[in-house]
Amino acid sequence: MRKLKYSKIRNSRKLQRERRHRRVRNKVTGTAQRPRLVVFRSLKNMEGQLVDDVNGLTLMGASTRAQEVREQEVDGEQRQVAKAHAAGKLLADRAREEGIEAVVFDRGGYKYHGRVKAFAEGAREGGLKF
Repeated sequence: MRKLKYSKIRNSRKLQRERRHRRVRNKVTGTAQRPRLVVFRSLKNMEGQLVDDVNGLTLMGASTRAQEVREQEVDGEQRQVAKAHAAGKLLADRAREEGIEAVVFDRGGYKYHGRVKAFAEGAREGGLKF
């Protein structure tokens, strides 16, 4: 990454998250037997993917935009958290159908809190071990 001149640009939230993610990625790698579960959090949605870093493949993914998650009725103040939990569970179900039972969790530079935590707990509840 090139050096930026102004401190406000250099310390933007996006760049800080990317730096944290790079630190995590130096320690976490996924294989075909134990892929990396990486999450991405936008303002409205959550996405998760299982990645085999050795072969450079994305094995599968799930999102809150998936039809199965959107059809679920969710009420209350924590709708996004509940949908993230459902997306994690959906990803775990898809992974178990393909024979994947253990993963390495990559929080993507985000705090393990809120929707990221709900996605991880949904995946654990769906049967993935990490």
